[in-house]
Amino acid sequence: MNKRVKVNDIDYEIIKDYKNAYDEEMFKLKCTDYFNEFDYVVGDIAYDKLRLKGFYDDKNKKANIINKFSTLEDYLKNKCAYDCKYFIAKKNNV
Repeated sequence: MNKRVKVNDIDYEIIKDYKNAYDEEMFKLKCTDYFNEFDYVVGDIAYDKLRLKGFYDDKNKKANIINKFSTLEDYLKNKCAYDCKYFIAKKNNV
């Protein structure tokens, strides 16, 4: 079963935790209300720092090429440290 967490009154499910990247305390600290509109929040770790990026479900009207969930692999490959730790938090209503 995947882990669930509530941040900014939004319920998320951690659907992937690659290399044990997920730290609930850090996620809650870094996940500001800016991320509320996104369907997914991806956290990657580089140099022991957590960086967050929001993604939309591909069917969401707000989605464009740089933030469609289907482009996640490209983001991880081209914008993150090689084979970095990362996690994916999915809004429960998606």
